[in-house]
Amino acid sequence: MKVVLIGAGRLAHHLGGALLSAGHDIMQVYSRTMESASRVAAMAGGSPTNRIADIKADADAYIVAVKDSALPDLIPQICKGREQKVFLHTAGSIPMDVFKGMALHYGVLYPLQTFSKERKVDFRPIPCFVEGNDDYSVGVATELAGSISGNVRLMSSEERRYVHLAAIFACNFVNHCYALSADILAKHGLPFDIMLPLIDETASKVHAMSPAEAQTGPAMRYDENVIRSQSRLLASNPFVKEIYDRMSISIHQKAISND
Repeated sequence: MKVVLIGAGRLAHHLGGALLSAGHDIMQVYSRTMESASRVAAMAGGSPTNRIADIKADADAYIVAVKDSALPDLIPQICKGREQKVFLHTAGSIPMDVFKGMALHYGVLYPLQTFSKERKVDFRPIPCFVEGNDDYSVGVATELAGSISGNVRLMSSEERRYVHLAAIFACNFVNHCYALSADILAKHGLPFDIMLPLIDETASKVHAMSPAEAQTGPAMRYDENVIRSQSRLLASNPFVKEIYDRMSISIHQKAISND
């Protein structure tokens, strides 16, 4: 399938490479800067451009992988003159109807994964959620997703919003807790790598049991002496102390509700 990538960020970088490996023709990569467009085009193929007027009009699908806030302004510009084509965005919390009135065929191809340019990602196990405003766009989204992932699911915009919200807790918030952990250790001259076996085991456990069953620690049993003692250690950082206190309460309340 002939594809134009709109965007040159982390997702576009990985998605472009995966689609190329699956045999698709990445005709072109658009970004606001030629430097970014050229970087992704060098990896995924196709020609780079930073001019919307120069975006090719003969692709089968236009995949829009840009930050959410850029979509409302960008979509009318990229759809103009290409209204008969299929447009797919990759955002978790944006409804597919952001394309409504701008294109005839449109939808979503949302890979549920965290992407960093420095790390190669295997797309095969990644859940890819697709949606379309008609059978044709659903077919195109499903074909593209199925060529790179073995886990493709049809999902509505409303359902996808909650998947994205859940992913924030499971990924972004968890990673922030790693950062807070690293800060505490660094302040006392201790290395973060001593946490890695614990992190790996915690993540591994939820493959075999529910997160509620995997929960351990003083907050679950509400060991008040330990909780108060640890909270006092954070007195010099009231904001992090509040996170600790509120998280401890939340863990305990969750444990009680599951009894």
